[in-house]
Amino acid sequence: MELRRVVVTGLGALTPLGNNLKDYWEGLVSGLSGAAPITRFDASKFKTQFACEVKGFNPEDFFDRKEARKMDPFAQFALVCSDEAVKDSGLLTEGVDRDRIGVIWGSGIGGLKTFQDECIGYGKGDGTPRFNPFFIPKMIADSAAGLISMRHTLRGPSYVTVSACASGNNALIDAFNYIRLGTCTAVVAGGSEAAIYEAGVGGFNALHAMSTRNDDPSTASRPYDKDRDGFVLGEGGAAVILEDLEHAKARGARIYAEVLGGGMSSDAYHITAPHPEGLGAELCMKHAMREAGMSPKDIDYINTHGTSTPIGDPQEVKAIQRIFGEEAYRLNISATKSMTGHLLGGAGAIEGVAAIMAVLTDTVPPTINHFTDDPDIDPRLNFTFNVAQKRTVNAAMSNTFGFGGHNTSVIFRKYN
Repeated sequence: MELRRVVVTGLGALTPLGNNLKDYWEGLVSGLSGAAPITRFDASKFKTQFACEVKGFNPEDFFDRKEARKMDPFAQFALVCSDEAVKDSGLLTEGVDRDRIGVIWGSGIGGLKTFQDECIGYGKGDGTPRFNPFFIPKMIADSAAGLISMRHTLRGPSYVTVSACASGNNALIDAFNYIRLGTCTAVVAGGSEAAIYEAGVGGFNALHAMSTRNDDPSTASRPYDKDRDGFVLGEGGAAVILEDLEHAKARGARIYAEVLGGGMSSDAYHITAPHPEGLGAELCMKHAMREAGMSPKDIDYINTHGTSTPIGDPQEVKAIQRIFGEEAYRLNISATKSMTGHLLGGAGAIEGVAAIMAVLTDTVPPTINHFTDDPDIDPRLNFTFNVAQKRTVNAAMSNTFGFGGHNTSVIFRKYN
């Protein structure tokens, strides 16, 4: 069968660097750090006391109070950034076939605040079960996709992908496949997460996964730096409108980029640690390029998973070097988690937006907070340290890897 071409026609973002696409992209290009002391709760007794929070977000600016109380923050983030993307795309005009427009969202955890608060409330009580009637609908991760579909009366496929930190990319890949197979004409895809609460911070601290650089939060996320000590937790989300090219052309849509391929793999190694040689990362990048009909010389920029963990960063670099060979030294590489922190299930969405904008503007956002070269990471590679770089970006790859050994890569190219 003939596969359909898939393009990006709308973008939306709600991130620690800015609460819309414009502010997010400007924050990335300027090398802004979103990290600061936690304001959401008293973190003074936690090993990590800082995070990349969304700033200045008031749910009642977007929802009435009664509606807002029925949604966990991760779902609120999903609705706000998807509203921006839908509006940006101009997709939902009168007469559009909403039976063939889907919603595929990503979230690794879902309603963590809701679950935490309800359990604490029960534990403080006398044993009488008193739970919010919206406890379950607020907590379950699929509520984000359901709420988006109801908000815009979209009757195509609607669900949430859950693959830890690969969830956002998995949502983009599934959306891409539904459109190119002809099942949908368009999909609202993306991901969101809201885990900066006691359970999230405490849980990741117990894993020794997060930075504890409490004396200097803004420089704590240091991908590829010798002195990196873990990731910085982030929150927020992003949405991408993927659309059948012919459908987009017929309605005169603006096209940001074309999606050419997505790759997925499993480490089959460890529940939290990546494969030490990056075998799963290598596989998913290979799969993405093969599906896209591309070779290493065709990729100009990789937005890496780059979390700033001692183990994770080198394995991805090893995988890139094995695949790209000498072409690796021509690439720009950057880890935007150095600025946004790690959005877990929302990471693939906001980083996919960064890759799309890099293709659109021929600008590579930086990896900030680089101070000392790591002797285990090849210094000849261009990690776009500290300052954004202008260059032609015909094609960009976005990588995300998740606990459980889930690996994903998506490739975007200039549309022509």
